[in-house]
This record gives sequence, C-alpha cells and structure tokens, in this order.
Amino acid sequence: MRCGGPRSRHTRLVTSPERRAHRLHPAWIVAGAGLLALIGAAGFRSAPSALMVPIEQDLGWSRTDISVAVGINILLYGLTAPFAAALMERFGLRRVVAVALLLIAAGAALSSLSTAPWILVATWGVLIGLGTGSMALVFAALIADRWFLRRRGLITGVLTAGSAAGQLVFLPIVARLAVDSDWRIASLVIAGIALVVLPFAVLGLRNSPAELGMTPYGSPADALPAFPPRSAVPPARRAVQVLARAARVRTFWALVVGFAICGATTNGLIGTHFIPGAHDAGMSETTAAGLLALVGVFDVVGTIASGWLTDRINPRILLAVYYAGRGVALLLLPYLLASTVQPPVLLFVVVYGLDWVATVPPTAALCRELFGVDGPVVYGWVFAAHQIGASIAAVVAGVIRESSGTYTTAWFGAAGLCVVAAVISAGIARRSAAPVTS
Repeated sequence: MRCGGPRSRHTRLVTSPERRAHRLHPAWIVAGAGLLALIGAAGFRSAPSALMVPIEQDLGWSRTDISVAVGINILLYGLTAPFAAALMERFGLRRVVAVALLLIAAGAALSSLSTAPWILVATWGVLIGLGTGSMALVFAALIADRWFLRRRGLITGVLTAGSAAGQLVFLPIVARLAVDSDWRIASLVIAGIALVVLPFAVLGLRNSPAELGMTPYGSPADALPAFPPRSAVPPARRAVQVLARAARVRTFWALVVGFAICGATTNGLIGTHFIPGAHDAGMSETTAAGLLALVGVFDVVGTIASGWLTDRINPRILLAVYYAGRGVALLLLPYLLASTVQPPVLLFVVVYGLDWVATVPPTAALCRELFGVDGPVVYGWVFAAHQIGASIAAVVAGVIRESSGTYTTAWFGAAGLCVVAAVISAGIARRSAAPVTS
C-alpha cells in the first residue's frame, strides 16, 4: 500500500460523502473508456464471418484455408489473455490497450494485401489475435475488480456487452462493404476505426483509483486509497505461477471445460460459420450478417441482465441454465435456416443473443470467489480455454463443411457439448479445496 501523508489528507476531502454526492465517480469514466475500447476491438473479431465468402470467391481459397486463419486468431486471442492481465497489473491499463489497438489497426490494414493464405494467417491470425487478446474480457474483469466494490457484476456485464455492441455496429457495415465494394476496403475501414478509438481510450483510462487519490466506487466513506498489489515477478512468470496454483484446484478445471465449450459454441461455431451456413441455405450474406448483428443486440441485453443477476443469484445455477438453453437452440438450428428469414430463425437469434456471452459475469464472479487476488489472472486462463475451444470449433466446422457439404454435424455436436457444460457448471464446488493466494 502506497498511501499516507498529503495523499491521505487529500483523499479524505475527495472521498467525503458531501463531495461524492456532487460529482461523478471517475470509475464510471474509466468504465466508459473501457467500453469504447472493447467496442473498437470487437470490429475485426466479427469481420471474418462476413468476409469469409467474399475472400473465398475473390481469391479462390478453400473454406478450410480461411478457417485456419480465423482459428489462429481465436487461439491467440485466448492465449494472450492471461499474460495481458499480468501485463496490465505491471505496466498499467493504458499502455497495454494502446499497443493492442495499434496491433489491431496494423493487422486489419495489412490483411488487405493478402495474396496467399499465409499472409491472412499472419495478419488476421497473429497480429489481430495478439491485439484483441491483449484487450480480451480479462480487461473488463480487471476494471470491475479495481474500480468497483459495488455493481461489479453489472459492470462486468456492461463491459462484456461492448464486444457484442462492436459486432452490432460493424458487422452489417463490413458485410455491405464486402458485397458492394471489396473485402479489402472493409479491412481498411476497421483499421481506421481502431485508430479513431485509440486516443479516447488512452485519455479515459486510469490504472487504479489511488492514482487519483480516490477509493473504488462503493467504498466506505472512511476508506483510504490503496494501490493494487504490484508483483515484483515478471508478468509472464506471474501468469504461469498463477496457472500452476490454480491447476491444483479441481473447480478450476470445471471452469476451464465449461468455458471451452462456451467458446466453441459462440465465437468458434456461430460467430465464424453462421453466415456461411446461412449462405449455404440460400440466404444472402447481408441478410445473414443482419441476423448475426441482431444476435449482438440481444447479447447486450442478455449480458447486462446476466451481470445484474450474478449479483443476486448463485452463478452456478445461471451457468447451467445458460448452457442448457444454448444446447436446445443449436439442436434446432439445422431445421431453421432457409433462403428467407422466417419467425423460427428469429426466435433462435433472440435466444442465442440473450445467451451469447451471458456466461461471462458468473464465470468471472466464480474466479473472484474461488481464487481471490489471483482471480483476474485465473480468469485470463479460463478465458484462454474459451478461445482454445473456439479455435478448434472454427477449424473443425470448416473441415466438416468441406468434407460433407453441410454444417449439420457441427450444429448437433455443439448441442451435445452444451449439455456437458450445463452438468459440469451445476456441480462446481462452493469453495476451493485449497485456497489460492498470491
């Protein structure tokens, strides 16, 4: 703790009930800047789904070739997350977010030069995977943990919904540009958006309330500021050490398996292959992109509601319900896709949207409950499992489509995995067998 002297006296003035009643707590400004950054980073994560068919038609590459680039993107997005959490703890939110947005812009711009699959892998896969991974949902969990004592579940839900909002805002635009103009133009537009978001995110983000001589939102009136613990261990080593400690706890593996299935059935399968699958059924790409964007609309509602519910209901129950509902929706999907939009597919969109990343607030809450101060980094590893599952699903679904001509086996297989996730989540223990601490 680095407090005392003049800083403590200043804090008593700033955090007094009278002053707090007449000013906006900076936690809300930081949350707003984080939301904007997540929306900007979400732009290219939604793009591969809309650009897959145009690239396939323009360059003559196979669905598998493009799926490999998407799979590497998703994999690095997940594997970067725990190290990004440790980097943010060591070097601060602003520096890591600034570098991440620059990587996203570079990857999106350079992807327009692709003339061979390996270039798409290097840009879509490596650069954008590392950039988006550095701003993965652990970023949202870190803001909620550092800046809020009250409303943590709600804030986690709102920030998580930023990814869905990015999909909502950018996906129809990307699809329209790819169809009416060129997929390369769509990539350049996304690069520009990342650069526009950069200064706003950097100016609004702060590493901790103590930097401003304040305490987190919802702190007692007499609380004094305290800087978050800063480990002397290098970020990469800390991430690995936390993994080693967490791996000895059985509930960690329950969270890992459940979230891997979550990733497989969202980013990996629907996020990557819904538009191509709908196109196979005769639906236009722009119409399918509109449906996927509509998933994003309901995802915003569902994730914020899930955050609110996480503050009030056992997160294990929430996870079991979410996964079970998703499994039913996937089981019905092969019978719903058609050349035109019918009410049943709209019902699928609503259900899947409400459920899309509603799993994040309860999962983050369980990491915080079970692993204490290691919670954000543990969540980074759990999220890595989410993206490993998504990466595998993105590639496997592409191979299934290439070999069988349809996605039916992929839809049914994912439905079965959701049942497994529901059962595992319902059985997560209330406490760790061996508490994990730094």
